[in-house]
Amino acid sequence: MTTTETKEEAQKIAQYLVEQGLAACVQITGPMESIYRWKGNVETANEWHCLIKTREDFFDKVEAAIKKLHSYETPEIIAVPIVKGGKEYLSWIEDSLF
Repeated sequence: MTTTETKEEAQKIAQYLVEQGLAACVQITGPMESIYRWKGNVETANEWHCLIKTREDFFDKVEAAIKKLHSYETPEIIAVPIVKGGKEYLSWIEDSLF
């Protein structure tokens, strides 16, 4: 998953990842309010959340693509494992990747 400053940036990242076969789907939600510490200060920002559906072995390629397209100095790039899922849905993810 990652967050972006604008909906347009989230859409750009999502479109690239799906077109390149690095993600089966990217869900974009927001805006959401984030409160965080950055360079010693507490900051508040509206952000857009991208939930990227892919495989673990694609992480490095997804991370590189996000870093290439992202405007943040240090973008959030986090992988969360799928513990269980519907067989058909997990097959769809697998079949959608290059």
